[in-house]
Amino acid sequence: MSSSFEKRSQKEVTKINRVQSDFFGGLIHVFEPPLPEGVPERLERIAAAGGIDEGDVVLDVGTGTGILIPYLKAYQPKRIYACDLSKAMLDHLVEKYPSVEVIVADVADLALPRNSVDVVVINAAYPNIIDKDRAFSNLSEMMKVNGRLVISHPLGRTFVERLKERSPFPLDDFPLRPEAESLLGSYGFKIEMFVDEPELYLLVARKGES
Repeated sequence: MSSSFEKRSQKEVTKINRVQSDFFGGLIHVFEPPLPEGVPERLERIAAAGGIDEGDVVLDVGTGTGILIPYLKAYQPKRIYACDLSKAMLDHLVEKYPSVEVIVADVADLALPRNSVDVVVINAAYPNIIDKDRAFSNLSEMMKVNGRLVISHPLGRTFVERLKERSPFPLDDFPLRPEAESLLGSYGFKIEMFVDEPELYLLVARKGES
């Protein structure tokens, strides 16, 4: 069981991020409705798991075209930030949800104010984050104490395992609970919910005191 994330050079991270941006920018149509059967219900579960209150600040990491945005908006947060590597996907998102604040960036480089975010959701994007060490260090800095971190995929870990066979860039597996506890604990997160079903991966962790 690994207790730390794989290290890559900044040059390699930049190269892989560029490949991902180009790849997903050409697949916008794939993420448009109608969604596969059962996915809308699982997205509802994912959004609910964040425990979003009115007035919260929410960050959707790897948002793509905003598949999760309407489910997050239903809880009436004060602000939603949507972060993605692909400008093309974010441009498409803004057409549908102009109130969302979009940021073209690697989450490892995202520059939101310290202690400003209540809820972070990484839906269907965890395997794609190349520099996870910097990403989770950065998220921990930006999140408030007791902030909630949601890591999820509405099609489960087996879907990602199949994708790995034909992906043009490396994809990491979703961690099992013991590994997740070790990995995220290093950044001040404590797991409060862990669901690993055939068609749903859902982890919720809370940020502790610094």
